[in-house]
Amino acid sequence: MIKNIFFRLFVGYVIVNFTYSTLAVAQGAGISILRDAEIEQIIREMSEPIFIAAELEVDAVDTYLVNDSTINAFVAGGQNVFLNSGLLLKAETANQVIGVIAHETGHIALGHLSRHSEGMGQFATYSLMGVLLGAMAMAAGSADAGMALMMGGQHVGYRSLLKFTRTQESSSDQVAAKYLDATGQSGRGLIEFFEILGDQELVPEKYQDPYASTHPMNSTRIERLIDRVQESPYYDTPLNPEIEAKFQLLQAKLFGYLKPFHATMVRYPVGDDSINARYARTFAYQQSDRFDQALAEIETLINDYPENPFFRETKGQILYENGNVIESIDAYREAVVRLPDSNLLRMSLAQSLISADEDRFLDEAIENLEIALEQEPNNSFGWKQASMAYHRNNDDAMTHYSTAQHFLLSGDVRGAMINAKKALDLLPKDSPKWIRAQDILMAGQTGMDKRMSAEEERREQEQKERQKERNRS
Repeated sequence: MIKNIFFRLFVGYVIVNFTYSTLAVAQGAGISILRDAEIEQIIREMSEPIFIAAELEVDAVDTYLVNDSTINAFVAGGQNVFLNSGLLLKAETANQVIGVIAHETGHIALGHLSRHSEGMGQFATYSLMGVLLGAMAMAAGSADAGMALMMGGQHVGYRSLLKFTRTQESSSDQVAAKYLDATGQSGRGLIEFFEILGDQELVPEKYQDPYASTHPMNSTRIERLIDRVQESPYYDTPLNPEIEAKFQLLQAKLFGYLKPFHATMVRYPVGDDSINARYARTFAYQQSDRFDQALAEIETLINDYPENPFFRETKGQILYENGNVIESIDAYREAVVRLPDSNLLRMSLAQSLISADEDRFLDEAIENLEIALEQEPNNSFGWKQASMAYHRNNDDAMTHYSTAQHFLLSGDVRGAMINAKKALDLLPKDSPKWIRAQDILMAGQTGMDKRMSAEEERREQEQKERQKERNRS
């Protein structure tokens, strides 16, 4: 089920808030990341052939979905590709999105990201990106989780940070076409995407789509790309029907989740029994608290597609959000059975098992969390759930260890250090977790030293500015 992660960038520090999908995102105040096992899987299926063609290490490239209705995509913080929900909803085919992914991959492969650190202090740069990427890795679910990490330097808007030159854009276009050829896919979708954007040069900058402002266009660049794509032997290659079907389902899910209820019912009216329409209506009902209708809709999909893990996950979330926690467990279990490699599904199951408030479920919850956190160790919410389960299971060592992990990822350095020290006293000496607790203690001290240094530097700078003002007066 889709969950939101929201964080805001301010002058001097970063605040990260994590909540369920009911969060109201303030316009212009920050970036909201959507996490959903099904959407992430589909995006990876579209992306990974491109990453391989670009000779990137697939597991080293991360993809994220930004909850933003504008059309945009960007890369940041190394090998990380971000796609706006607005782009996915506006695209007409998966091939168009794949073309954009190929273009963004070109920026990574060609080393265009290195220029983004120019003019920024090293500490500020890496602090910003570290917090950004840490936030991306965390699954939403705790309304009171958050962080405040002090940083030096000036406020950095992500648009200005991510802006490329026309030369870089053109070179990225060309390698994108190369990657599409290597995967036997047409580049027609990338051209179609630019046609959707229209001639942004004729539009005042403040009204342009963000994609145009971060990826400057001109007619010469577009004409050069068209010539390259039309020369490809794969130009007329038909769309992959399996990928297209999954993409249309992704769009339906996003539409039902993000758009107003009435808009979903117009686009996917009752009486339309297609899989996409039923899925969109499920989320529209769920988002508008029509739980009985949402449950009835998803049941029809489960009956028709019993092996689909995400339909069962959706049922589990509907039951959970309607207060039927015990009933949600079986739905989540069935989802995990059908897709045991999904960390997000396992964490959702664990959350229901813990929320049931019955000790008989604790061992199963811990087992699922341990498997998930082994693969996704930067998941703050997972560690918080683990600390709750271990505490109720009277495992003091693992309670403090999990709490230390959660606090470190949430920015509570002092809390992380206190719990890491307690974990060191209880865990078997020289065991992997004991060593990790030592690392947390050291990382906490380093973080506090850097924070103090940055704060001292900031105060010195303020004093210098005040002295200049006095001298001028």
